[in-house]
Amino acid sequence: MSGLGIAREFFGLARQASTNADLVQALACVSDNLGFDYFALAHHVDFAAAGHAAVRLHNYPDEWVAWFDDRRLGVSDPVHRASQATSIGFTWQRVPEMIRLTAKDRYVLQCARERGIGDGFTVPAHVPGEATGSCSFAVEPDRAVPVDILPLAQLAGAFAFEAARRINGMRSFDAHVPTLTERQRDCVLWMARGKTDWEIARILGLSQETVTQHLKQARERYDVPKRSVLAVRALFDGLISFSDIFRR
Repeated sequence: MSGLGIAREFFGLARQASTNADLVQALACVSDNLGFDYFALAHHVDFAAAGHAAVRLHNYPDEWVAWFDDRRLGVSDPVHRASQATSIGFTWQRVPEMIRLTAKDRYVLQCARERGIGDGFTVPAHVPGEATGSCSFAVEPDRAVPVDILPLAQLAGAFAFEAARRINGMRSFDAHVPTLTERQRDCVLWMARGKTDWEIARILGLSQETVTQHLKQARERYDVPKRSVLAVRALFDGLISFSDIFRR
């Protein structure tokens, strides 16, 4: 099957998928057609902890999954951490260039090989208001990643993650996200830039008391006790961005 045919088949299956089982079947099909042995689509969270609205779909070897879960590596896994440093897919051979590997990281990668997981290709997923995640395709230790099809793997990984969000009802923009007024948002942004209430008042042409009140109301809407937490929540929900903060 041609690359275009593989893509069309997977996109059709992913669009039609209404359950995680459907999506697993579609991922198994595209993974095989692309020349990979395994796939893993997951949010980067500790699945042993309660309270996470997160997704994990994979066909990894049971021995590796048990070892991974026993050490609760959902957040600290080196491939997961590397995915936070880019917005496009990357082969695992590039991980040492992307993050500083610790002795523990090298041990994790070696243990993965010993349990059947060799090289791979990971497509990051960054959605404001949700835990980071990724869709990975991997080969067994004695095989090489099929580099010629990586652009198709990039498309398939991104499309698969969005299908998982749809199927599992992940948060939309109008669900559980506090709404701030334009002035409240402006005050939060300048606060995140390190300005005092007095400085924000001068910049926005408001009184210092008004700025203080706007920030107080923003904290109340987010139900957070401190301004530092307010800034983090605003970033997490996409109300402001890092480029907004550092723009001059």
